[in-house]
Amino acid sequence: MLFLPVALLGWYASAHSKLGRNSWMIAASWLFYAYWDVRLLPLLVVSIGANWILAQWAVTHGRRFAVPAGIALNLLVLSVFKYADFFTDSLFWMMGSEREPWSIILPLGISFFTFQQISYLADIGRGKAPLYRLDDYALYVSFFPQLIAGPIVRHDEVIPLFAQNPKREGVAQRMSIGLVLLLIGIVKKSVLAGTFAGMADPLFEPATLASGVAAATAWTGALAFGLQIYYDFSGYSDMAIGLALLAGISLPLNFNAPYRAVSLVEFWRRWHMTLSRFLRDYLYIPLGGARAGWARQALALTATMFLGGLWHGAAWSFVAWGLLHGGGLVVVHLWRRTGWHLHAAPSWFLTMAFVFMAWVLFRAESFGDALAVWSAMAGDGAAAGAGAFSWSEHMTDWLWLAAGLAIAAIGPTSQVIAFELLKPMRIVAVAAGLAFAAMVLHLGTGANQEFIYFQF
Repeated sequence: MLFLPVALLGWYASAHSKLGRNSWMIAASWLFYAYWDVRLLPLLVVSIGANWILAQWAVTHGRRFAVPAGIALNLLVLSVFKYADFFTDSLFWMMGSEREPWSIILPLGISFFTFQQISYLADIGRGKAPLYRLDDYALYVSFFPQLIAGPIVRHDEVIPLFAQNPKREGVAQRMSIGLVLLLIGIVKKSVLAGTFAGMADPLFEPATLASGVAAATAWTGALAFGLQIYYDFSGYSDMAIGLALLAGISLPLNFNAPYRAVSLVEFWRRWHMTLSRFLRDYLYIPLGGARAGWARQALALTATMFLGGLWHGAAWSFVAWGLLHGGGLVVVHLWRRTGWHLHAAPSWFLTMAFVFMAWVLFRAESFGDALAVWSAMAGDGAAAGAGAFSWSEHMTDWLWLAAGLAIAAIGPTSQVIAFELLKPMRIVAVAAGLAFAAMVLHLGTGANQEFIYFQF
């Protein structure tokens, strides 16, 4: 609990010196990263140094070789740490053989800081990015609020902010909003995501699925996981944005009420927005996007979501989840081409039904488990006995589900609450302070689970 205040005290104490405060925050961020596993800190440091040198080389000696080589090197490192076991296991499975896994440790946040560096190199290749000082670039990649699970930040969004004195006008307002967002994120994670995890996890236990599951039980667990992953990940994003604001740094919005979307296209414009725009700008559009005809667009959508699914995890279930969303996006675009329209209500219902059923594939341990859950949701499950559903026993669960979905689909977003609704008032400050203290005490019990996206 001492890390954050010490990191911020050092940052503000060195506010008069850009190099000094950058160096302090880089050291704090590296300490933060090393706390999980110090053996993997050299990977982060070497990755930062290598990419910075490649960017310098690309500008001074030509982009034609350095940029593709740098992007390939980043993908190679990501593939070794995240996908080596997966691809090798798949190859052995196709040959009908088995092998002992290498059990390579997956570095925290590798998917996020790798994509940030790829986006910078790609912009260097397009002539759309300047060269930065090493301290600016190192802080851009390793800034601790978003190092582990995003948002995926672009260089031009954050590096110019490092030049601004954190004590500039508005520091009190920024810190107040940052604390509110931090509090909202903690509540989302520790209260809402934790509650829904307790409802979802039992459904996906192999023993539970083997014994048969009632349709109501399957729907309860599936809906609960959809809400769990939303509150878990959007909660982390709120915390990251709030922590950054405490240092006077504005990070981009990562969620904008995705469960309010009335189409799958809109869903991906609202969910994990920084990943969606990365995939759009550096994959979908270069593949042709919507400019090269319907067939090319369908192929670009499918390829983009295939790689988006693979980015989420080294398992065929993630690939299938990505392809499922890719197929859904193709259908939506095809529907739009017909000129037909659905009213908002049925369109929202169909979109959410698709999204929440697809989450089953994301959460299940295997294709067999996903099929078992889908089958139970369709009514081909237990009707009586051990797997039967008791409405009286699960009434509290359904009230939580209704409240969670209402907050996500109807209620104001975290940013609206923090930036617009809450006004500087003593009673608000007192209430927020008491809530923050309660959440800190709750976190101290050690009952909270790791963030879902720490795995990616």
